[in-house]
Amino acid sequence: MAKYIVLLGPPGVGKGTQASRLSRRTGLAHISSGDLFRENIKKQTELGKLAQTYMNKGDLVPDDVTIAMIKDRLSRPDCKAGAILDGFPRTPAQAEALEVMLSGFNGQVNVVPLINAQQDVLVDRLGGRWTCRASGHIFNEKFSPPKESGVCDFDGSELYQRDDDKAETVKYRIVVYMEQTTPLIAHYRELGKLVEINGMQSIERVTQELMDALKNES
Repeated sequence: MAKYIVLLGPPGVGKGTQASRLSRRTGLAHISSGDLFRENIKKQTELGKLAQTYMNKGDLVPDDVTIAMIKDRLSRPDCKAGAILDGFPRTPAQAEALEVMLSGFNGQVNVVPLINAQQDVLVDRLGGRWTCRASGHIFNEKFSPPKESGVCDFDGSELYQRDDDKAETVKYRIVVYMEQTTPLIAHYRELGKLVEINGMQSIERVTQELMDALKNES
């Protein structure tokens, strides 16, 4: 039976890093909803074009469009054994639609790890983040600073701070995330699938606790 993991956590908690590490260790595909949107828009697929019409107007992309993208991605051969979902679902309604979809793939959501960290730590992690203009390499002025200030170690291009990585924006993103995700967290807690992970630990320790959660799934 295919296994599906829904990975939850606020911006800056290291969800993408952990999803990639889990993918390598388990062999399950890592599906980031953000990457999936970008891929469909870049390739100008029918779903990508449809999503873009909403985004261009500043509207949220409707659930049925997002779900159709996820379903198309899960139908690919690399998802035969299951997948790690990062960024989807975001609401209880999307979670219920996901369960219906997964039944068609002979699977279900097995476990929902929630990686937590204190807000000031998240602001430090994201608020100090600088990105390379040429290739998108990421540095952090506190945790992984470049050898030369303002210059990428890898290609020598300029480092800049994205608007959504500035401290005030980061705080707002965290508040919005918590408001949006609290009902989803409650949904999975009620189903007995939620496992809380301390994201204040080392990357290696967080990965180990996530692997333990996968092994202990019902």
